[in-house]
Amino acid sequence: MKLIDDFYALIPAGGSGSRLWPVSRKSRPKFLYDFLDSGQTLLQSTYDRLAGLAGEGHVAVGTGVKHVGPVLEQLPQLVEENIFAEPVGRDSTAVIALAAAVLARRHGDEIVIGSFAADQIIRDRHAFAGSVREAVEVARAGYVTTIGIAASRPSTAFGYIRYGHSLADEIPSAPSSYTVRQFVEKPDAQTAQAYLMTGEYRWNAGMFVMRADVLLNALAEFRPDLFARISRIADAWDTPERDSVVSQQWEGIEKIAFDYAVAEPLSERGGVAMVPGGFGWDDIGDFNSLAALLPSRTNRNLKVLGDADNVISRDSAGDIVVSETERAVALLGVDDMIVVDTDDVLLVAPRARSQEVKQMTAQIAKEGREDLL
Repeated sequence: MKLIDDFYALIPAGGSGSRLWPVSRKSRPKFLYDFLDSGQTLLQSTYDRLAGLAGEGHVAVGTGVKHVGPVLEQLPQLVEENIFAEPVGRDSTAVIALAAAVLARRHGDEIVIGSFAADQIIRDRHAFAGSVREAVEVARAGYVTTIGIAASRPSTAFGYIRYGHSLADEIPSAPSSYTVRQFVEKPDAQTAQAYLMTGEYRWNAGMFVMRADVLLNALAEFRPDLFARISRIADAWDTPERDSVVSQQWEGIEKIAFDYAVAEPLSERGGVAMVPGGFGWDDIGDFNSLAALLPSRTNRNLKVLGDADNVISRDSAGDIVVSETERAVALLGVDDMIVVDTDDVLLVAPRARSQEVKQMTAQIAKEGREDLL
């Protein structure tokens, strides 16, 4: 497959994945874990997909300082100068802007930057590559371009993209591209169903492709302080002054998602485009979404990640078991439960409350049990 010469792919790898606790921890966030028992972690799988499009030297990772070691351990082929380490997480805008600013200084400000989260599942790599290639064509034309995922159900777990008119006449090399009318927050169930009925909405997977200069110019306009701080850091990044400038500037950088900082305000003036993605996409956001991706071990819809021989089930259905120990897990007369067994924590919860695992981690932190997080 021919590489895209002017394309640089960034993998933002941050967050603690608190809805997947206690599997996902601060010391080992979910992107470092093989949730599908595939032989590759989510990060490794994401890297392979993007290296096949951009080339290994054109893939960068943005992550926390304390995760640089584990990232390099999992990706020994990663060019070390392409790691952008954040002292403190500042949501997605800061790390995308930093990578774009540094890479623009190294390779020219008309290079195309693509941002793809480290923790997503892509089933059809060939179709994914086609969508990315088309998004690069649209980005070269000056748009911030997102890849909109075909909504297969009225999900309340994802944001949505409402798209507008076709850009095929303006950009013949991207016949599937459209303008973006608006970005919509996670809706309630009734609203999500209404979105699906219109046929005008797609899921927002947070995939963005754009020229570096387009991104940086938008930041300078919409978030001038953030732009100024990132610019100072980027100027010093490849010099001996990097650490001192980062320590001076990073703490004051605004914590804001890329959608809010750039995509939403730019879409209001027609500067954002969308390429549809039909490549089989999933976001492992909680144990319910994980269960949907795992095969059933019995005719009673038991899902197991770990040694299935260590799980014994009787008169139980719809459970998900994640086992990291050699202990046997016995289920008797329990339905639709989450059971996660690790060396130091046992989590038992109804699947219907999987989104509330995040609140459990907040309670643990409040009670001073940081050792469990």
